[in-house]
Amino acid sequence: MTLASCSASYDSARMLQGGLKITQALTISNADIQSSVTASVAQLDAQNTVLTSGSYVTRLNNITKGLTEVNGIPLKFKVYKTNEVNAFACADGNVRVYTGLMDLMTDEEVLSVIGHEVGHVALEHSLNAYKNALLTSAARDAIAAQGTIANLTDSILGELGESMVQAKFSRKQETAADDFGYDFMKGAGRNPWHMAMAFEKLQSASGSASTANQVAQMFSSHPDTASRIERVSKKASKDGYTRP
Repeated sequence: MTLASCSASYDSARMLQGGLKITQALTISNADIQSSVTASVAQLDAQNTVLTSGSYVTRLNNITKGLTEVNGIPLKFKVYKTNEVNAFACADGNVRVYTGLMDLMTDEEVLSVIGHEVGHVALEHSLNAYKNALLTSAARDAIAAQGTIANLTDSILGELGESMVQAKFSRKQETAADDFGYDFMKGAGRNPWHMAMAFEKLQSASGSASTANQVAQMFSSHPDTASRIERVSKKASKDGYTRP
C-alpha cells in the first residue's frame, strides 16, 4: 500500500471514528442532557457570587412571582452579583439574572428580558445549543469513551457552563425568542413596549465607554438590535399599546 493510500485510509478511519462519536452523542436522551445542564449550572454558581438575600433577591422574587414553569420545565431564579449586564436561561429551567442588568433596567424591562431568555428554553434553543457544545468540546470524547454523560469532569462541566453564558443564537432564533417574550409580556398583563425599551437600554449601554465592556457579551449575541427595537415597537403600537 502506498503512503498516499495509507494516509487516505487513516483519514477515513478518523472520520468514521468521529462520526461514531457524534452519533453516540446525538443519541443521548434529553433527560441526560438536562442532568448535565444542571451540573454545569452548579459549576457556574460556584464560580460566581450568588445572592441569597437582600434587595436584589427580593426584587427578583417580586418580578418573577407566579413564574413557576415553561412547557413543564420548572423555572428556578437566582441573582449573580456582578456589574456585567446579562441574563441567561438554561435548558433545565435555571435562570440567572445579573445585578448589572437589574441596575440598568426597570422591573418591567427585566421581566421582558427574562421572557426573552425563557423563550430560548421553551423553543429548545438552549437545549440544542448545549447539545452542539457537547459535540464541539472535550465532552464528546469523554462521552464516546464512557458511553454516558453522567461522569463528565468538573472542568468539562465548567466549559459547558461557559458555553451557556456565551451562547449565540441565530437571527431566526432571536426573532422567535423576541416573539415569545412579547407574548409572555402580554400574557402577564404587562405592556410589551417594555421589551423595546429594554433593548434600547442595551443598545445605549453598549455605546457608552463606561459600560461597553460590561454589556458587550450579551449585546454581541443579539444581532441587529435597532431592527428588533423597531419591530417590537411597531407590534406594540399595532396592538394598541402606548409607550410608557
